[in-house]
Amino acid sequence: MKHIITGVLGLLLTISAAARSAADSVWVHASYSKKETYIRMRDGVRLFTTIYSPKDNTGKHPILLSRTPYSSAPYGEALMPALWNSYWITYAREGYIIVVQDVRGRWMSEGQFADIRPFNPAKQGTDIDEASDTYDTIDWLVHQVPHNNGRVGMCGISYPGFYATMGALSGHPALKAVSPQAPVTDWFHGDDFHHNGAFFLMDCFGFYTKGFGYPHPQPVCQPPVQALKLPAADNYNTFLKIGTIRNFTRLTGDSLAFWKEIIAHANYDDWWKARDPRRHVAGIKPAMLVVGGLFDAEDCYGAWNLYKSLEQQNPATHFNKLVMGPWYHGQWAATDGSRLGHIRFDTNTATWYQENIETRFFNHYLKDKGDVNDLAEATVFFTGENKWREYPRWPAAAVQYRKLYLQPGGRLNWQPPVANGHEYTEYISDPAHPVPYTADVHYIRTRDYMTDDQRFAARRADVLSFQTDTLTQDLTLGGPVTAALHVSISGTDADFVVKLIDVFPDNFCYTGAPPPNKTRDAGGPYPMGGYQMLIRGDIFRGRYRRSFSHPEAFVPGKPDTVQFQLPDVAHTFRKGHRIMIQIQSSWFPLADRNPQQFVNIYEATENDFKKAAISIYHNAVNSSGIILPVLP
Repeated sequence: MKHIITGVLGLLLTISAAARSAADSVWVHASYSKKETYIRMRDGVRLFTTIYSPKDNTGKHPILLSRTPYSSAPYGEALMPALWNSYWITYAREGYIIVVQDVRGRWMSEGQFADIRPFNPAKQGTDIDEASDTYDTIDWLVHQVPHNNGRVGMCGISYPGFYATMGALSGHPALKAVSPQAPVTDWFHGDDFHHNGAFFLMDCFGFYTKGFGYPHPQPVCQPPVQALKLPAADNYNTFLKIGTIRNFTRLTGDSLAFWKEIIAHANYDDWWKARDPRRHVAGIKPAMLVVGGLFDAEDCYGAWNLYKSLEQQNPATHFNKLVMGPWYHGQWAATDGSRLGHIRFDTNTATWYQENIETRFFNHYLKDKGDVNDLAEATVFFTGENKWREYPRWPAAAVQYRKLYLQPGGRLNWQPPVANGHEYTEYISDPAHPVPYTADVHYIRTRDYMTDDQRFAARRADVLSFQTDTLTQDLTLGGPVTAALHVSISGTDADFVVKLIDVFPDNFCYTGAPPPNKTRDAGGPYPMGGYQMLIRGDIFRGRYRRSFSHPEAFVPGKPDTVQFQLPDVAHTFRKGHRIMIQIQSSWFPLADRNPQQFVNIYEATENDFKKAAISIYHNAVNSSGIILPVLP
């Protein structure tokens, strides 16, 4: 009977949501008008811009601008976007003028597109960058759009988050509030295409070969046709069969210019530095609200580190706030933020954020409505305990960094190893059989792998697992995590993947969930007992252990240090759980394979890929571990 009642309630909620959506659709069409126009930039190039304006002209309205390389569709003034199916309906109800623009060289805009176009602080005359395009756009809007109140806000998720950051650098006095959300920030150290120098092959290759990187000689309103056809059922097998990066480059043909630029800049050089907007955020004028997801597979790095750069380079009085929720890429803008993969968060975190933070932020700065005095410096959701916490700074002042040491026999505790010999644990890393990043079989990279069950990896001989005893009290972590490894390898290069994992009790089951299927039949609820939840994992290319600009080969067999920082965590390990650390040397096809020889990986041949013995030391002299940000 309980399941019947639950089913009926679910059906009623679905019907109610559909009715609300239909009513909102009717309201939007009745209350808003749409105009498409070209706005001329200082160099004469025209950018296609769509303006949605309230028909109610009894007052003045603020402007909310988003600049995107992903299309301002639907094209045609008779077609309205489905604002009613997203939380954009909130801004429509608040009377905002909503503006969406195709950036230079994309879709219906003129000009030449450039990926993460560098900011030019010394612009003169007709020199352009994304900041100048934003300035010229805002200037046109506030002078040409009827009934605007002279105030502009900007927001954007992912690549549009990068354009929001660039907009904040424009210096236009009408731009009052900006929210970069999961902003593309640094494509070498983190975000979509590299992590600590390791090439994120699957995302980069898929992104450009599916059409984003194709040339755009003139304005178009139809997406490009994907020219490359590959087996699309199993990315592990597909990418392994393609093989080396040289082979992937051949498949891209002659048209993907940015792919060629990436492989021409294998190390962190001036070309990469010029494409990092954090170098220019000192003295920023608009109020800033940086938003991101703890489990954002694309741009987790950008949100944390843009916020920290803004804090470091601006006065303490400048409004710069951080919000991090338990979200996949863009989930804070979705209708459901109550779960990710198999993990539940107890409440709809997305709706809470939309209603309590973002709308308040823009309403305050663009409409003088309400205040944001009680908005904390950092509002962060802690998984495990499933609660929002507020802090006057991030990382919190009370954080204590404690090292959790690897021990012989796969143990893990807070005490340094006492053995004085050369105790280590060794595994064989074979590029021909790399460790998969997930147990799932699929082609498109999953959005929830960052909370995936890691039991599949723990069963492999080329993955080391270390775990604590059962915790006798809760342990809360909030801040950056540092992997501190002492290693030796039989080759001259290697990658190191370090994963922080929450091991659930063997009898764990979410409240109200039916027990897992214990018969021989497949299916049923996922068995959460013993679940190994990935809290944070990242990869580091060993050649960069001393410098990202000047890689250095390992001396085979010689102990060396590999230390790197993982993105921040916000998680409570509950009493009765265990902490696990896993270490491996491949994460495929999320990251490309390291040949384990000190060669240019982008030019490596099949013969360059070699097996390697990887030794992780855990003794009194070389005590590997992980440094955790412990909160009271």
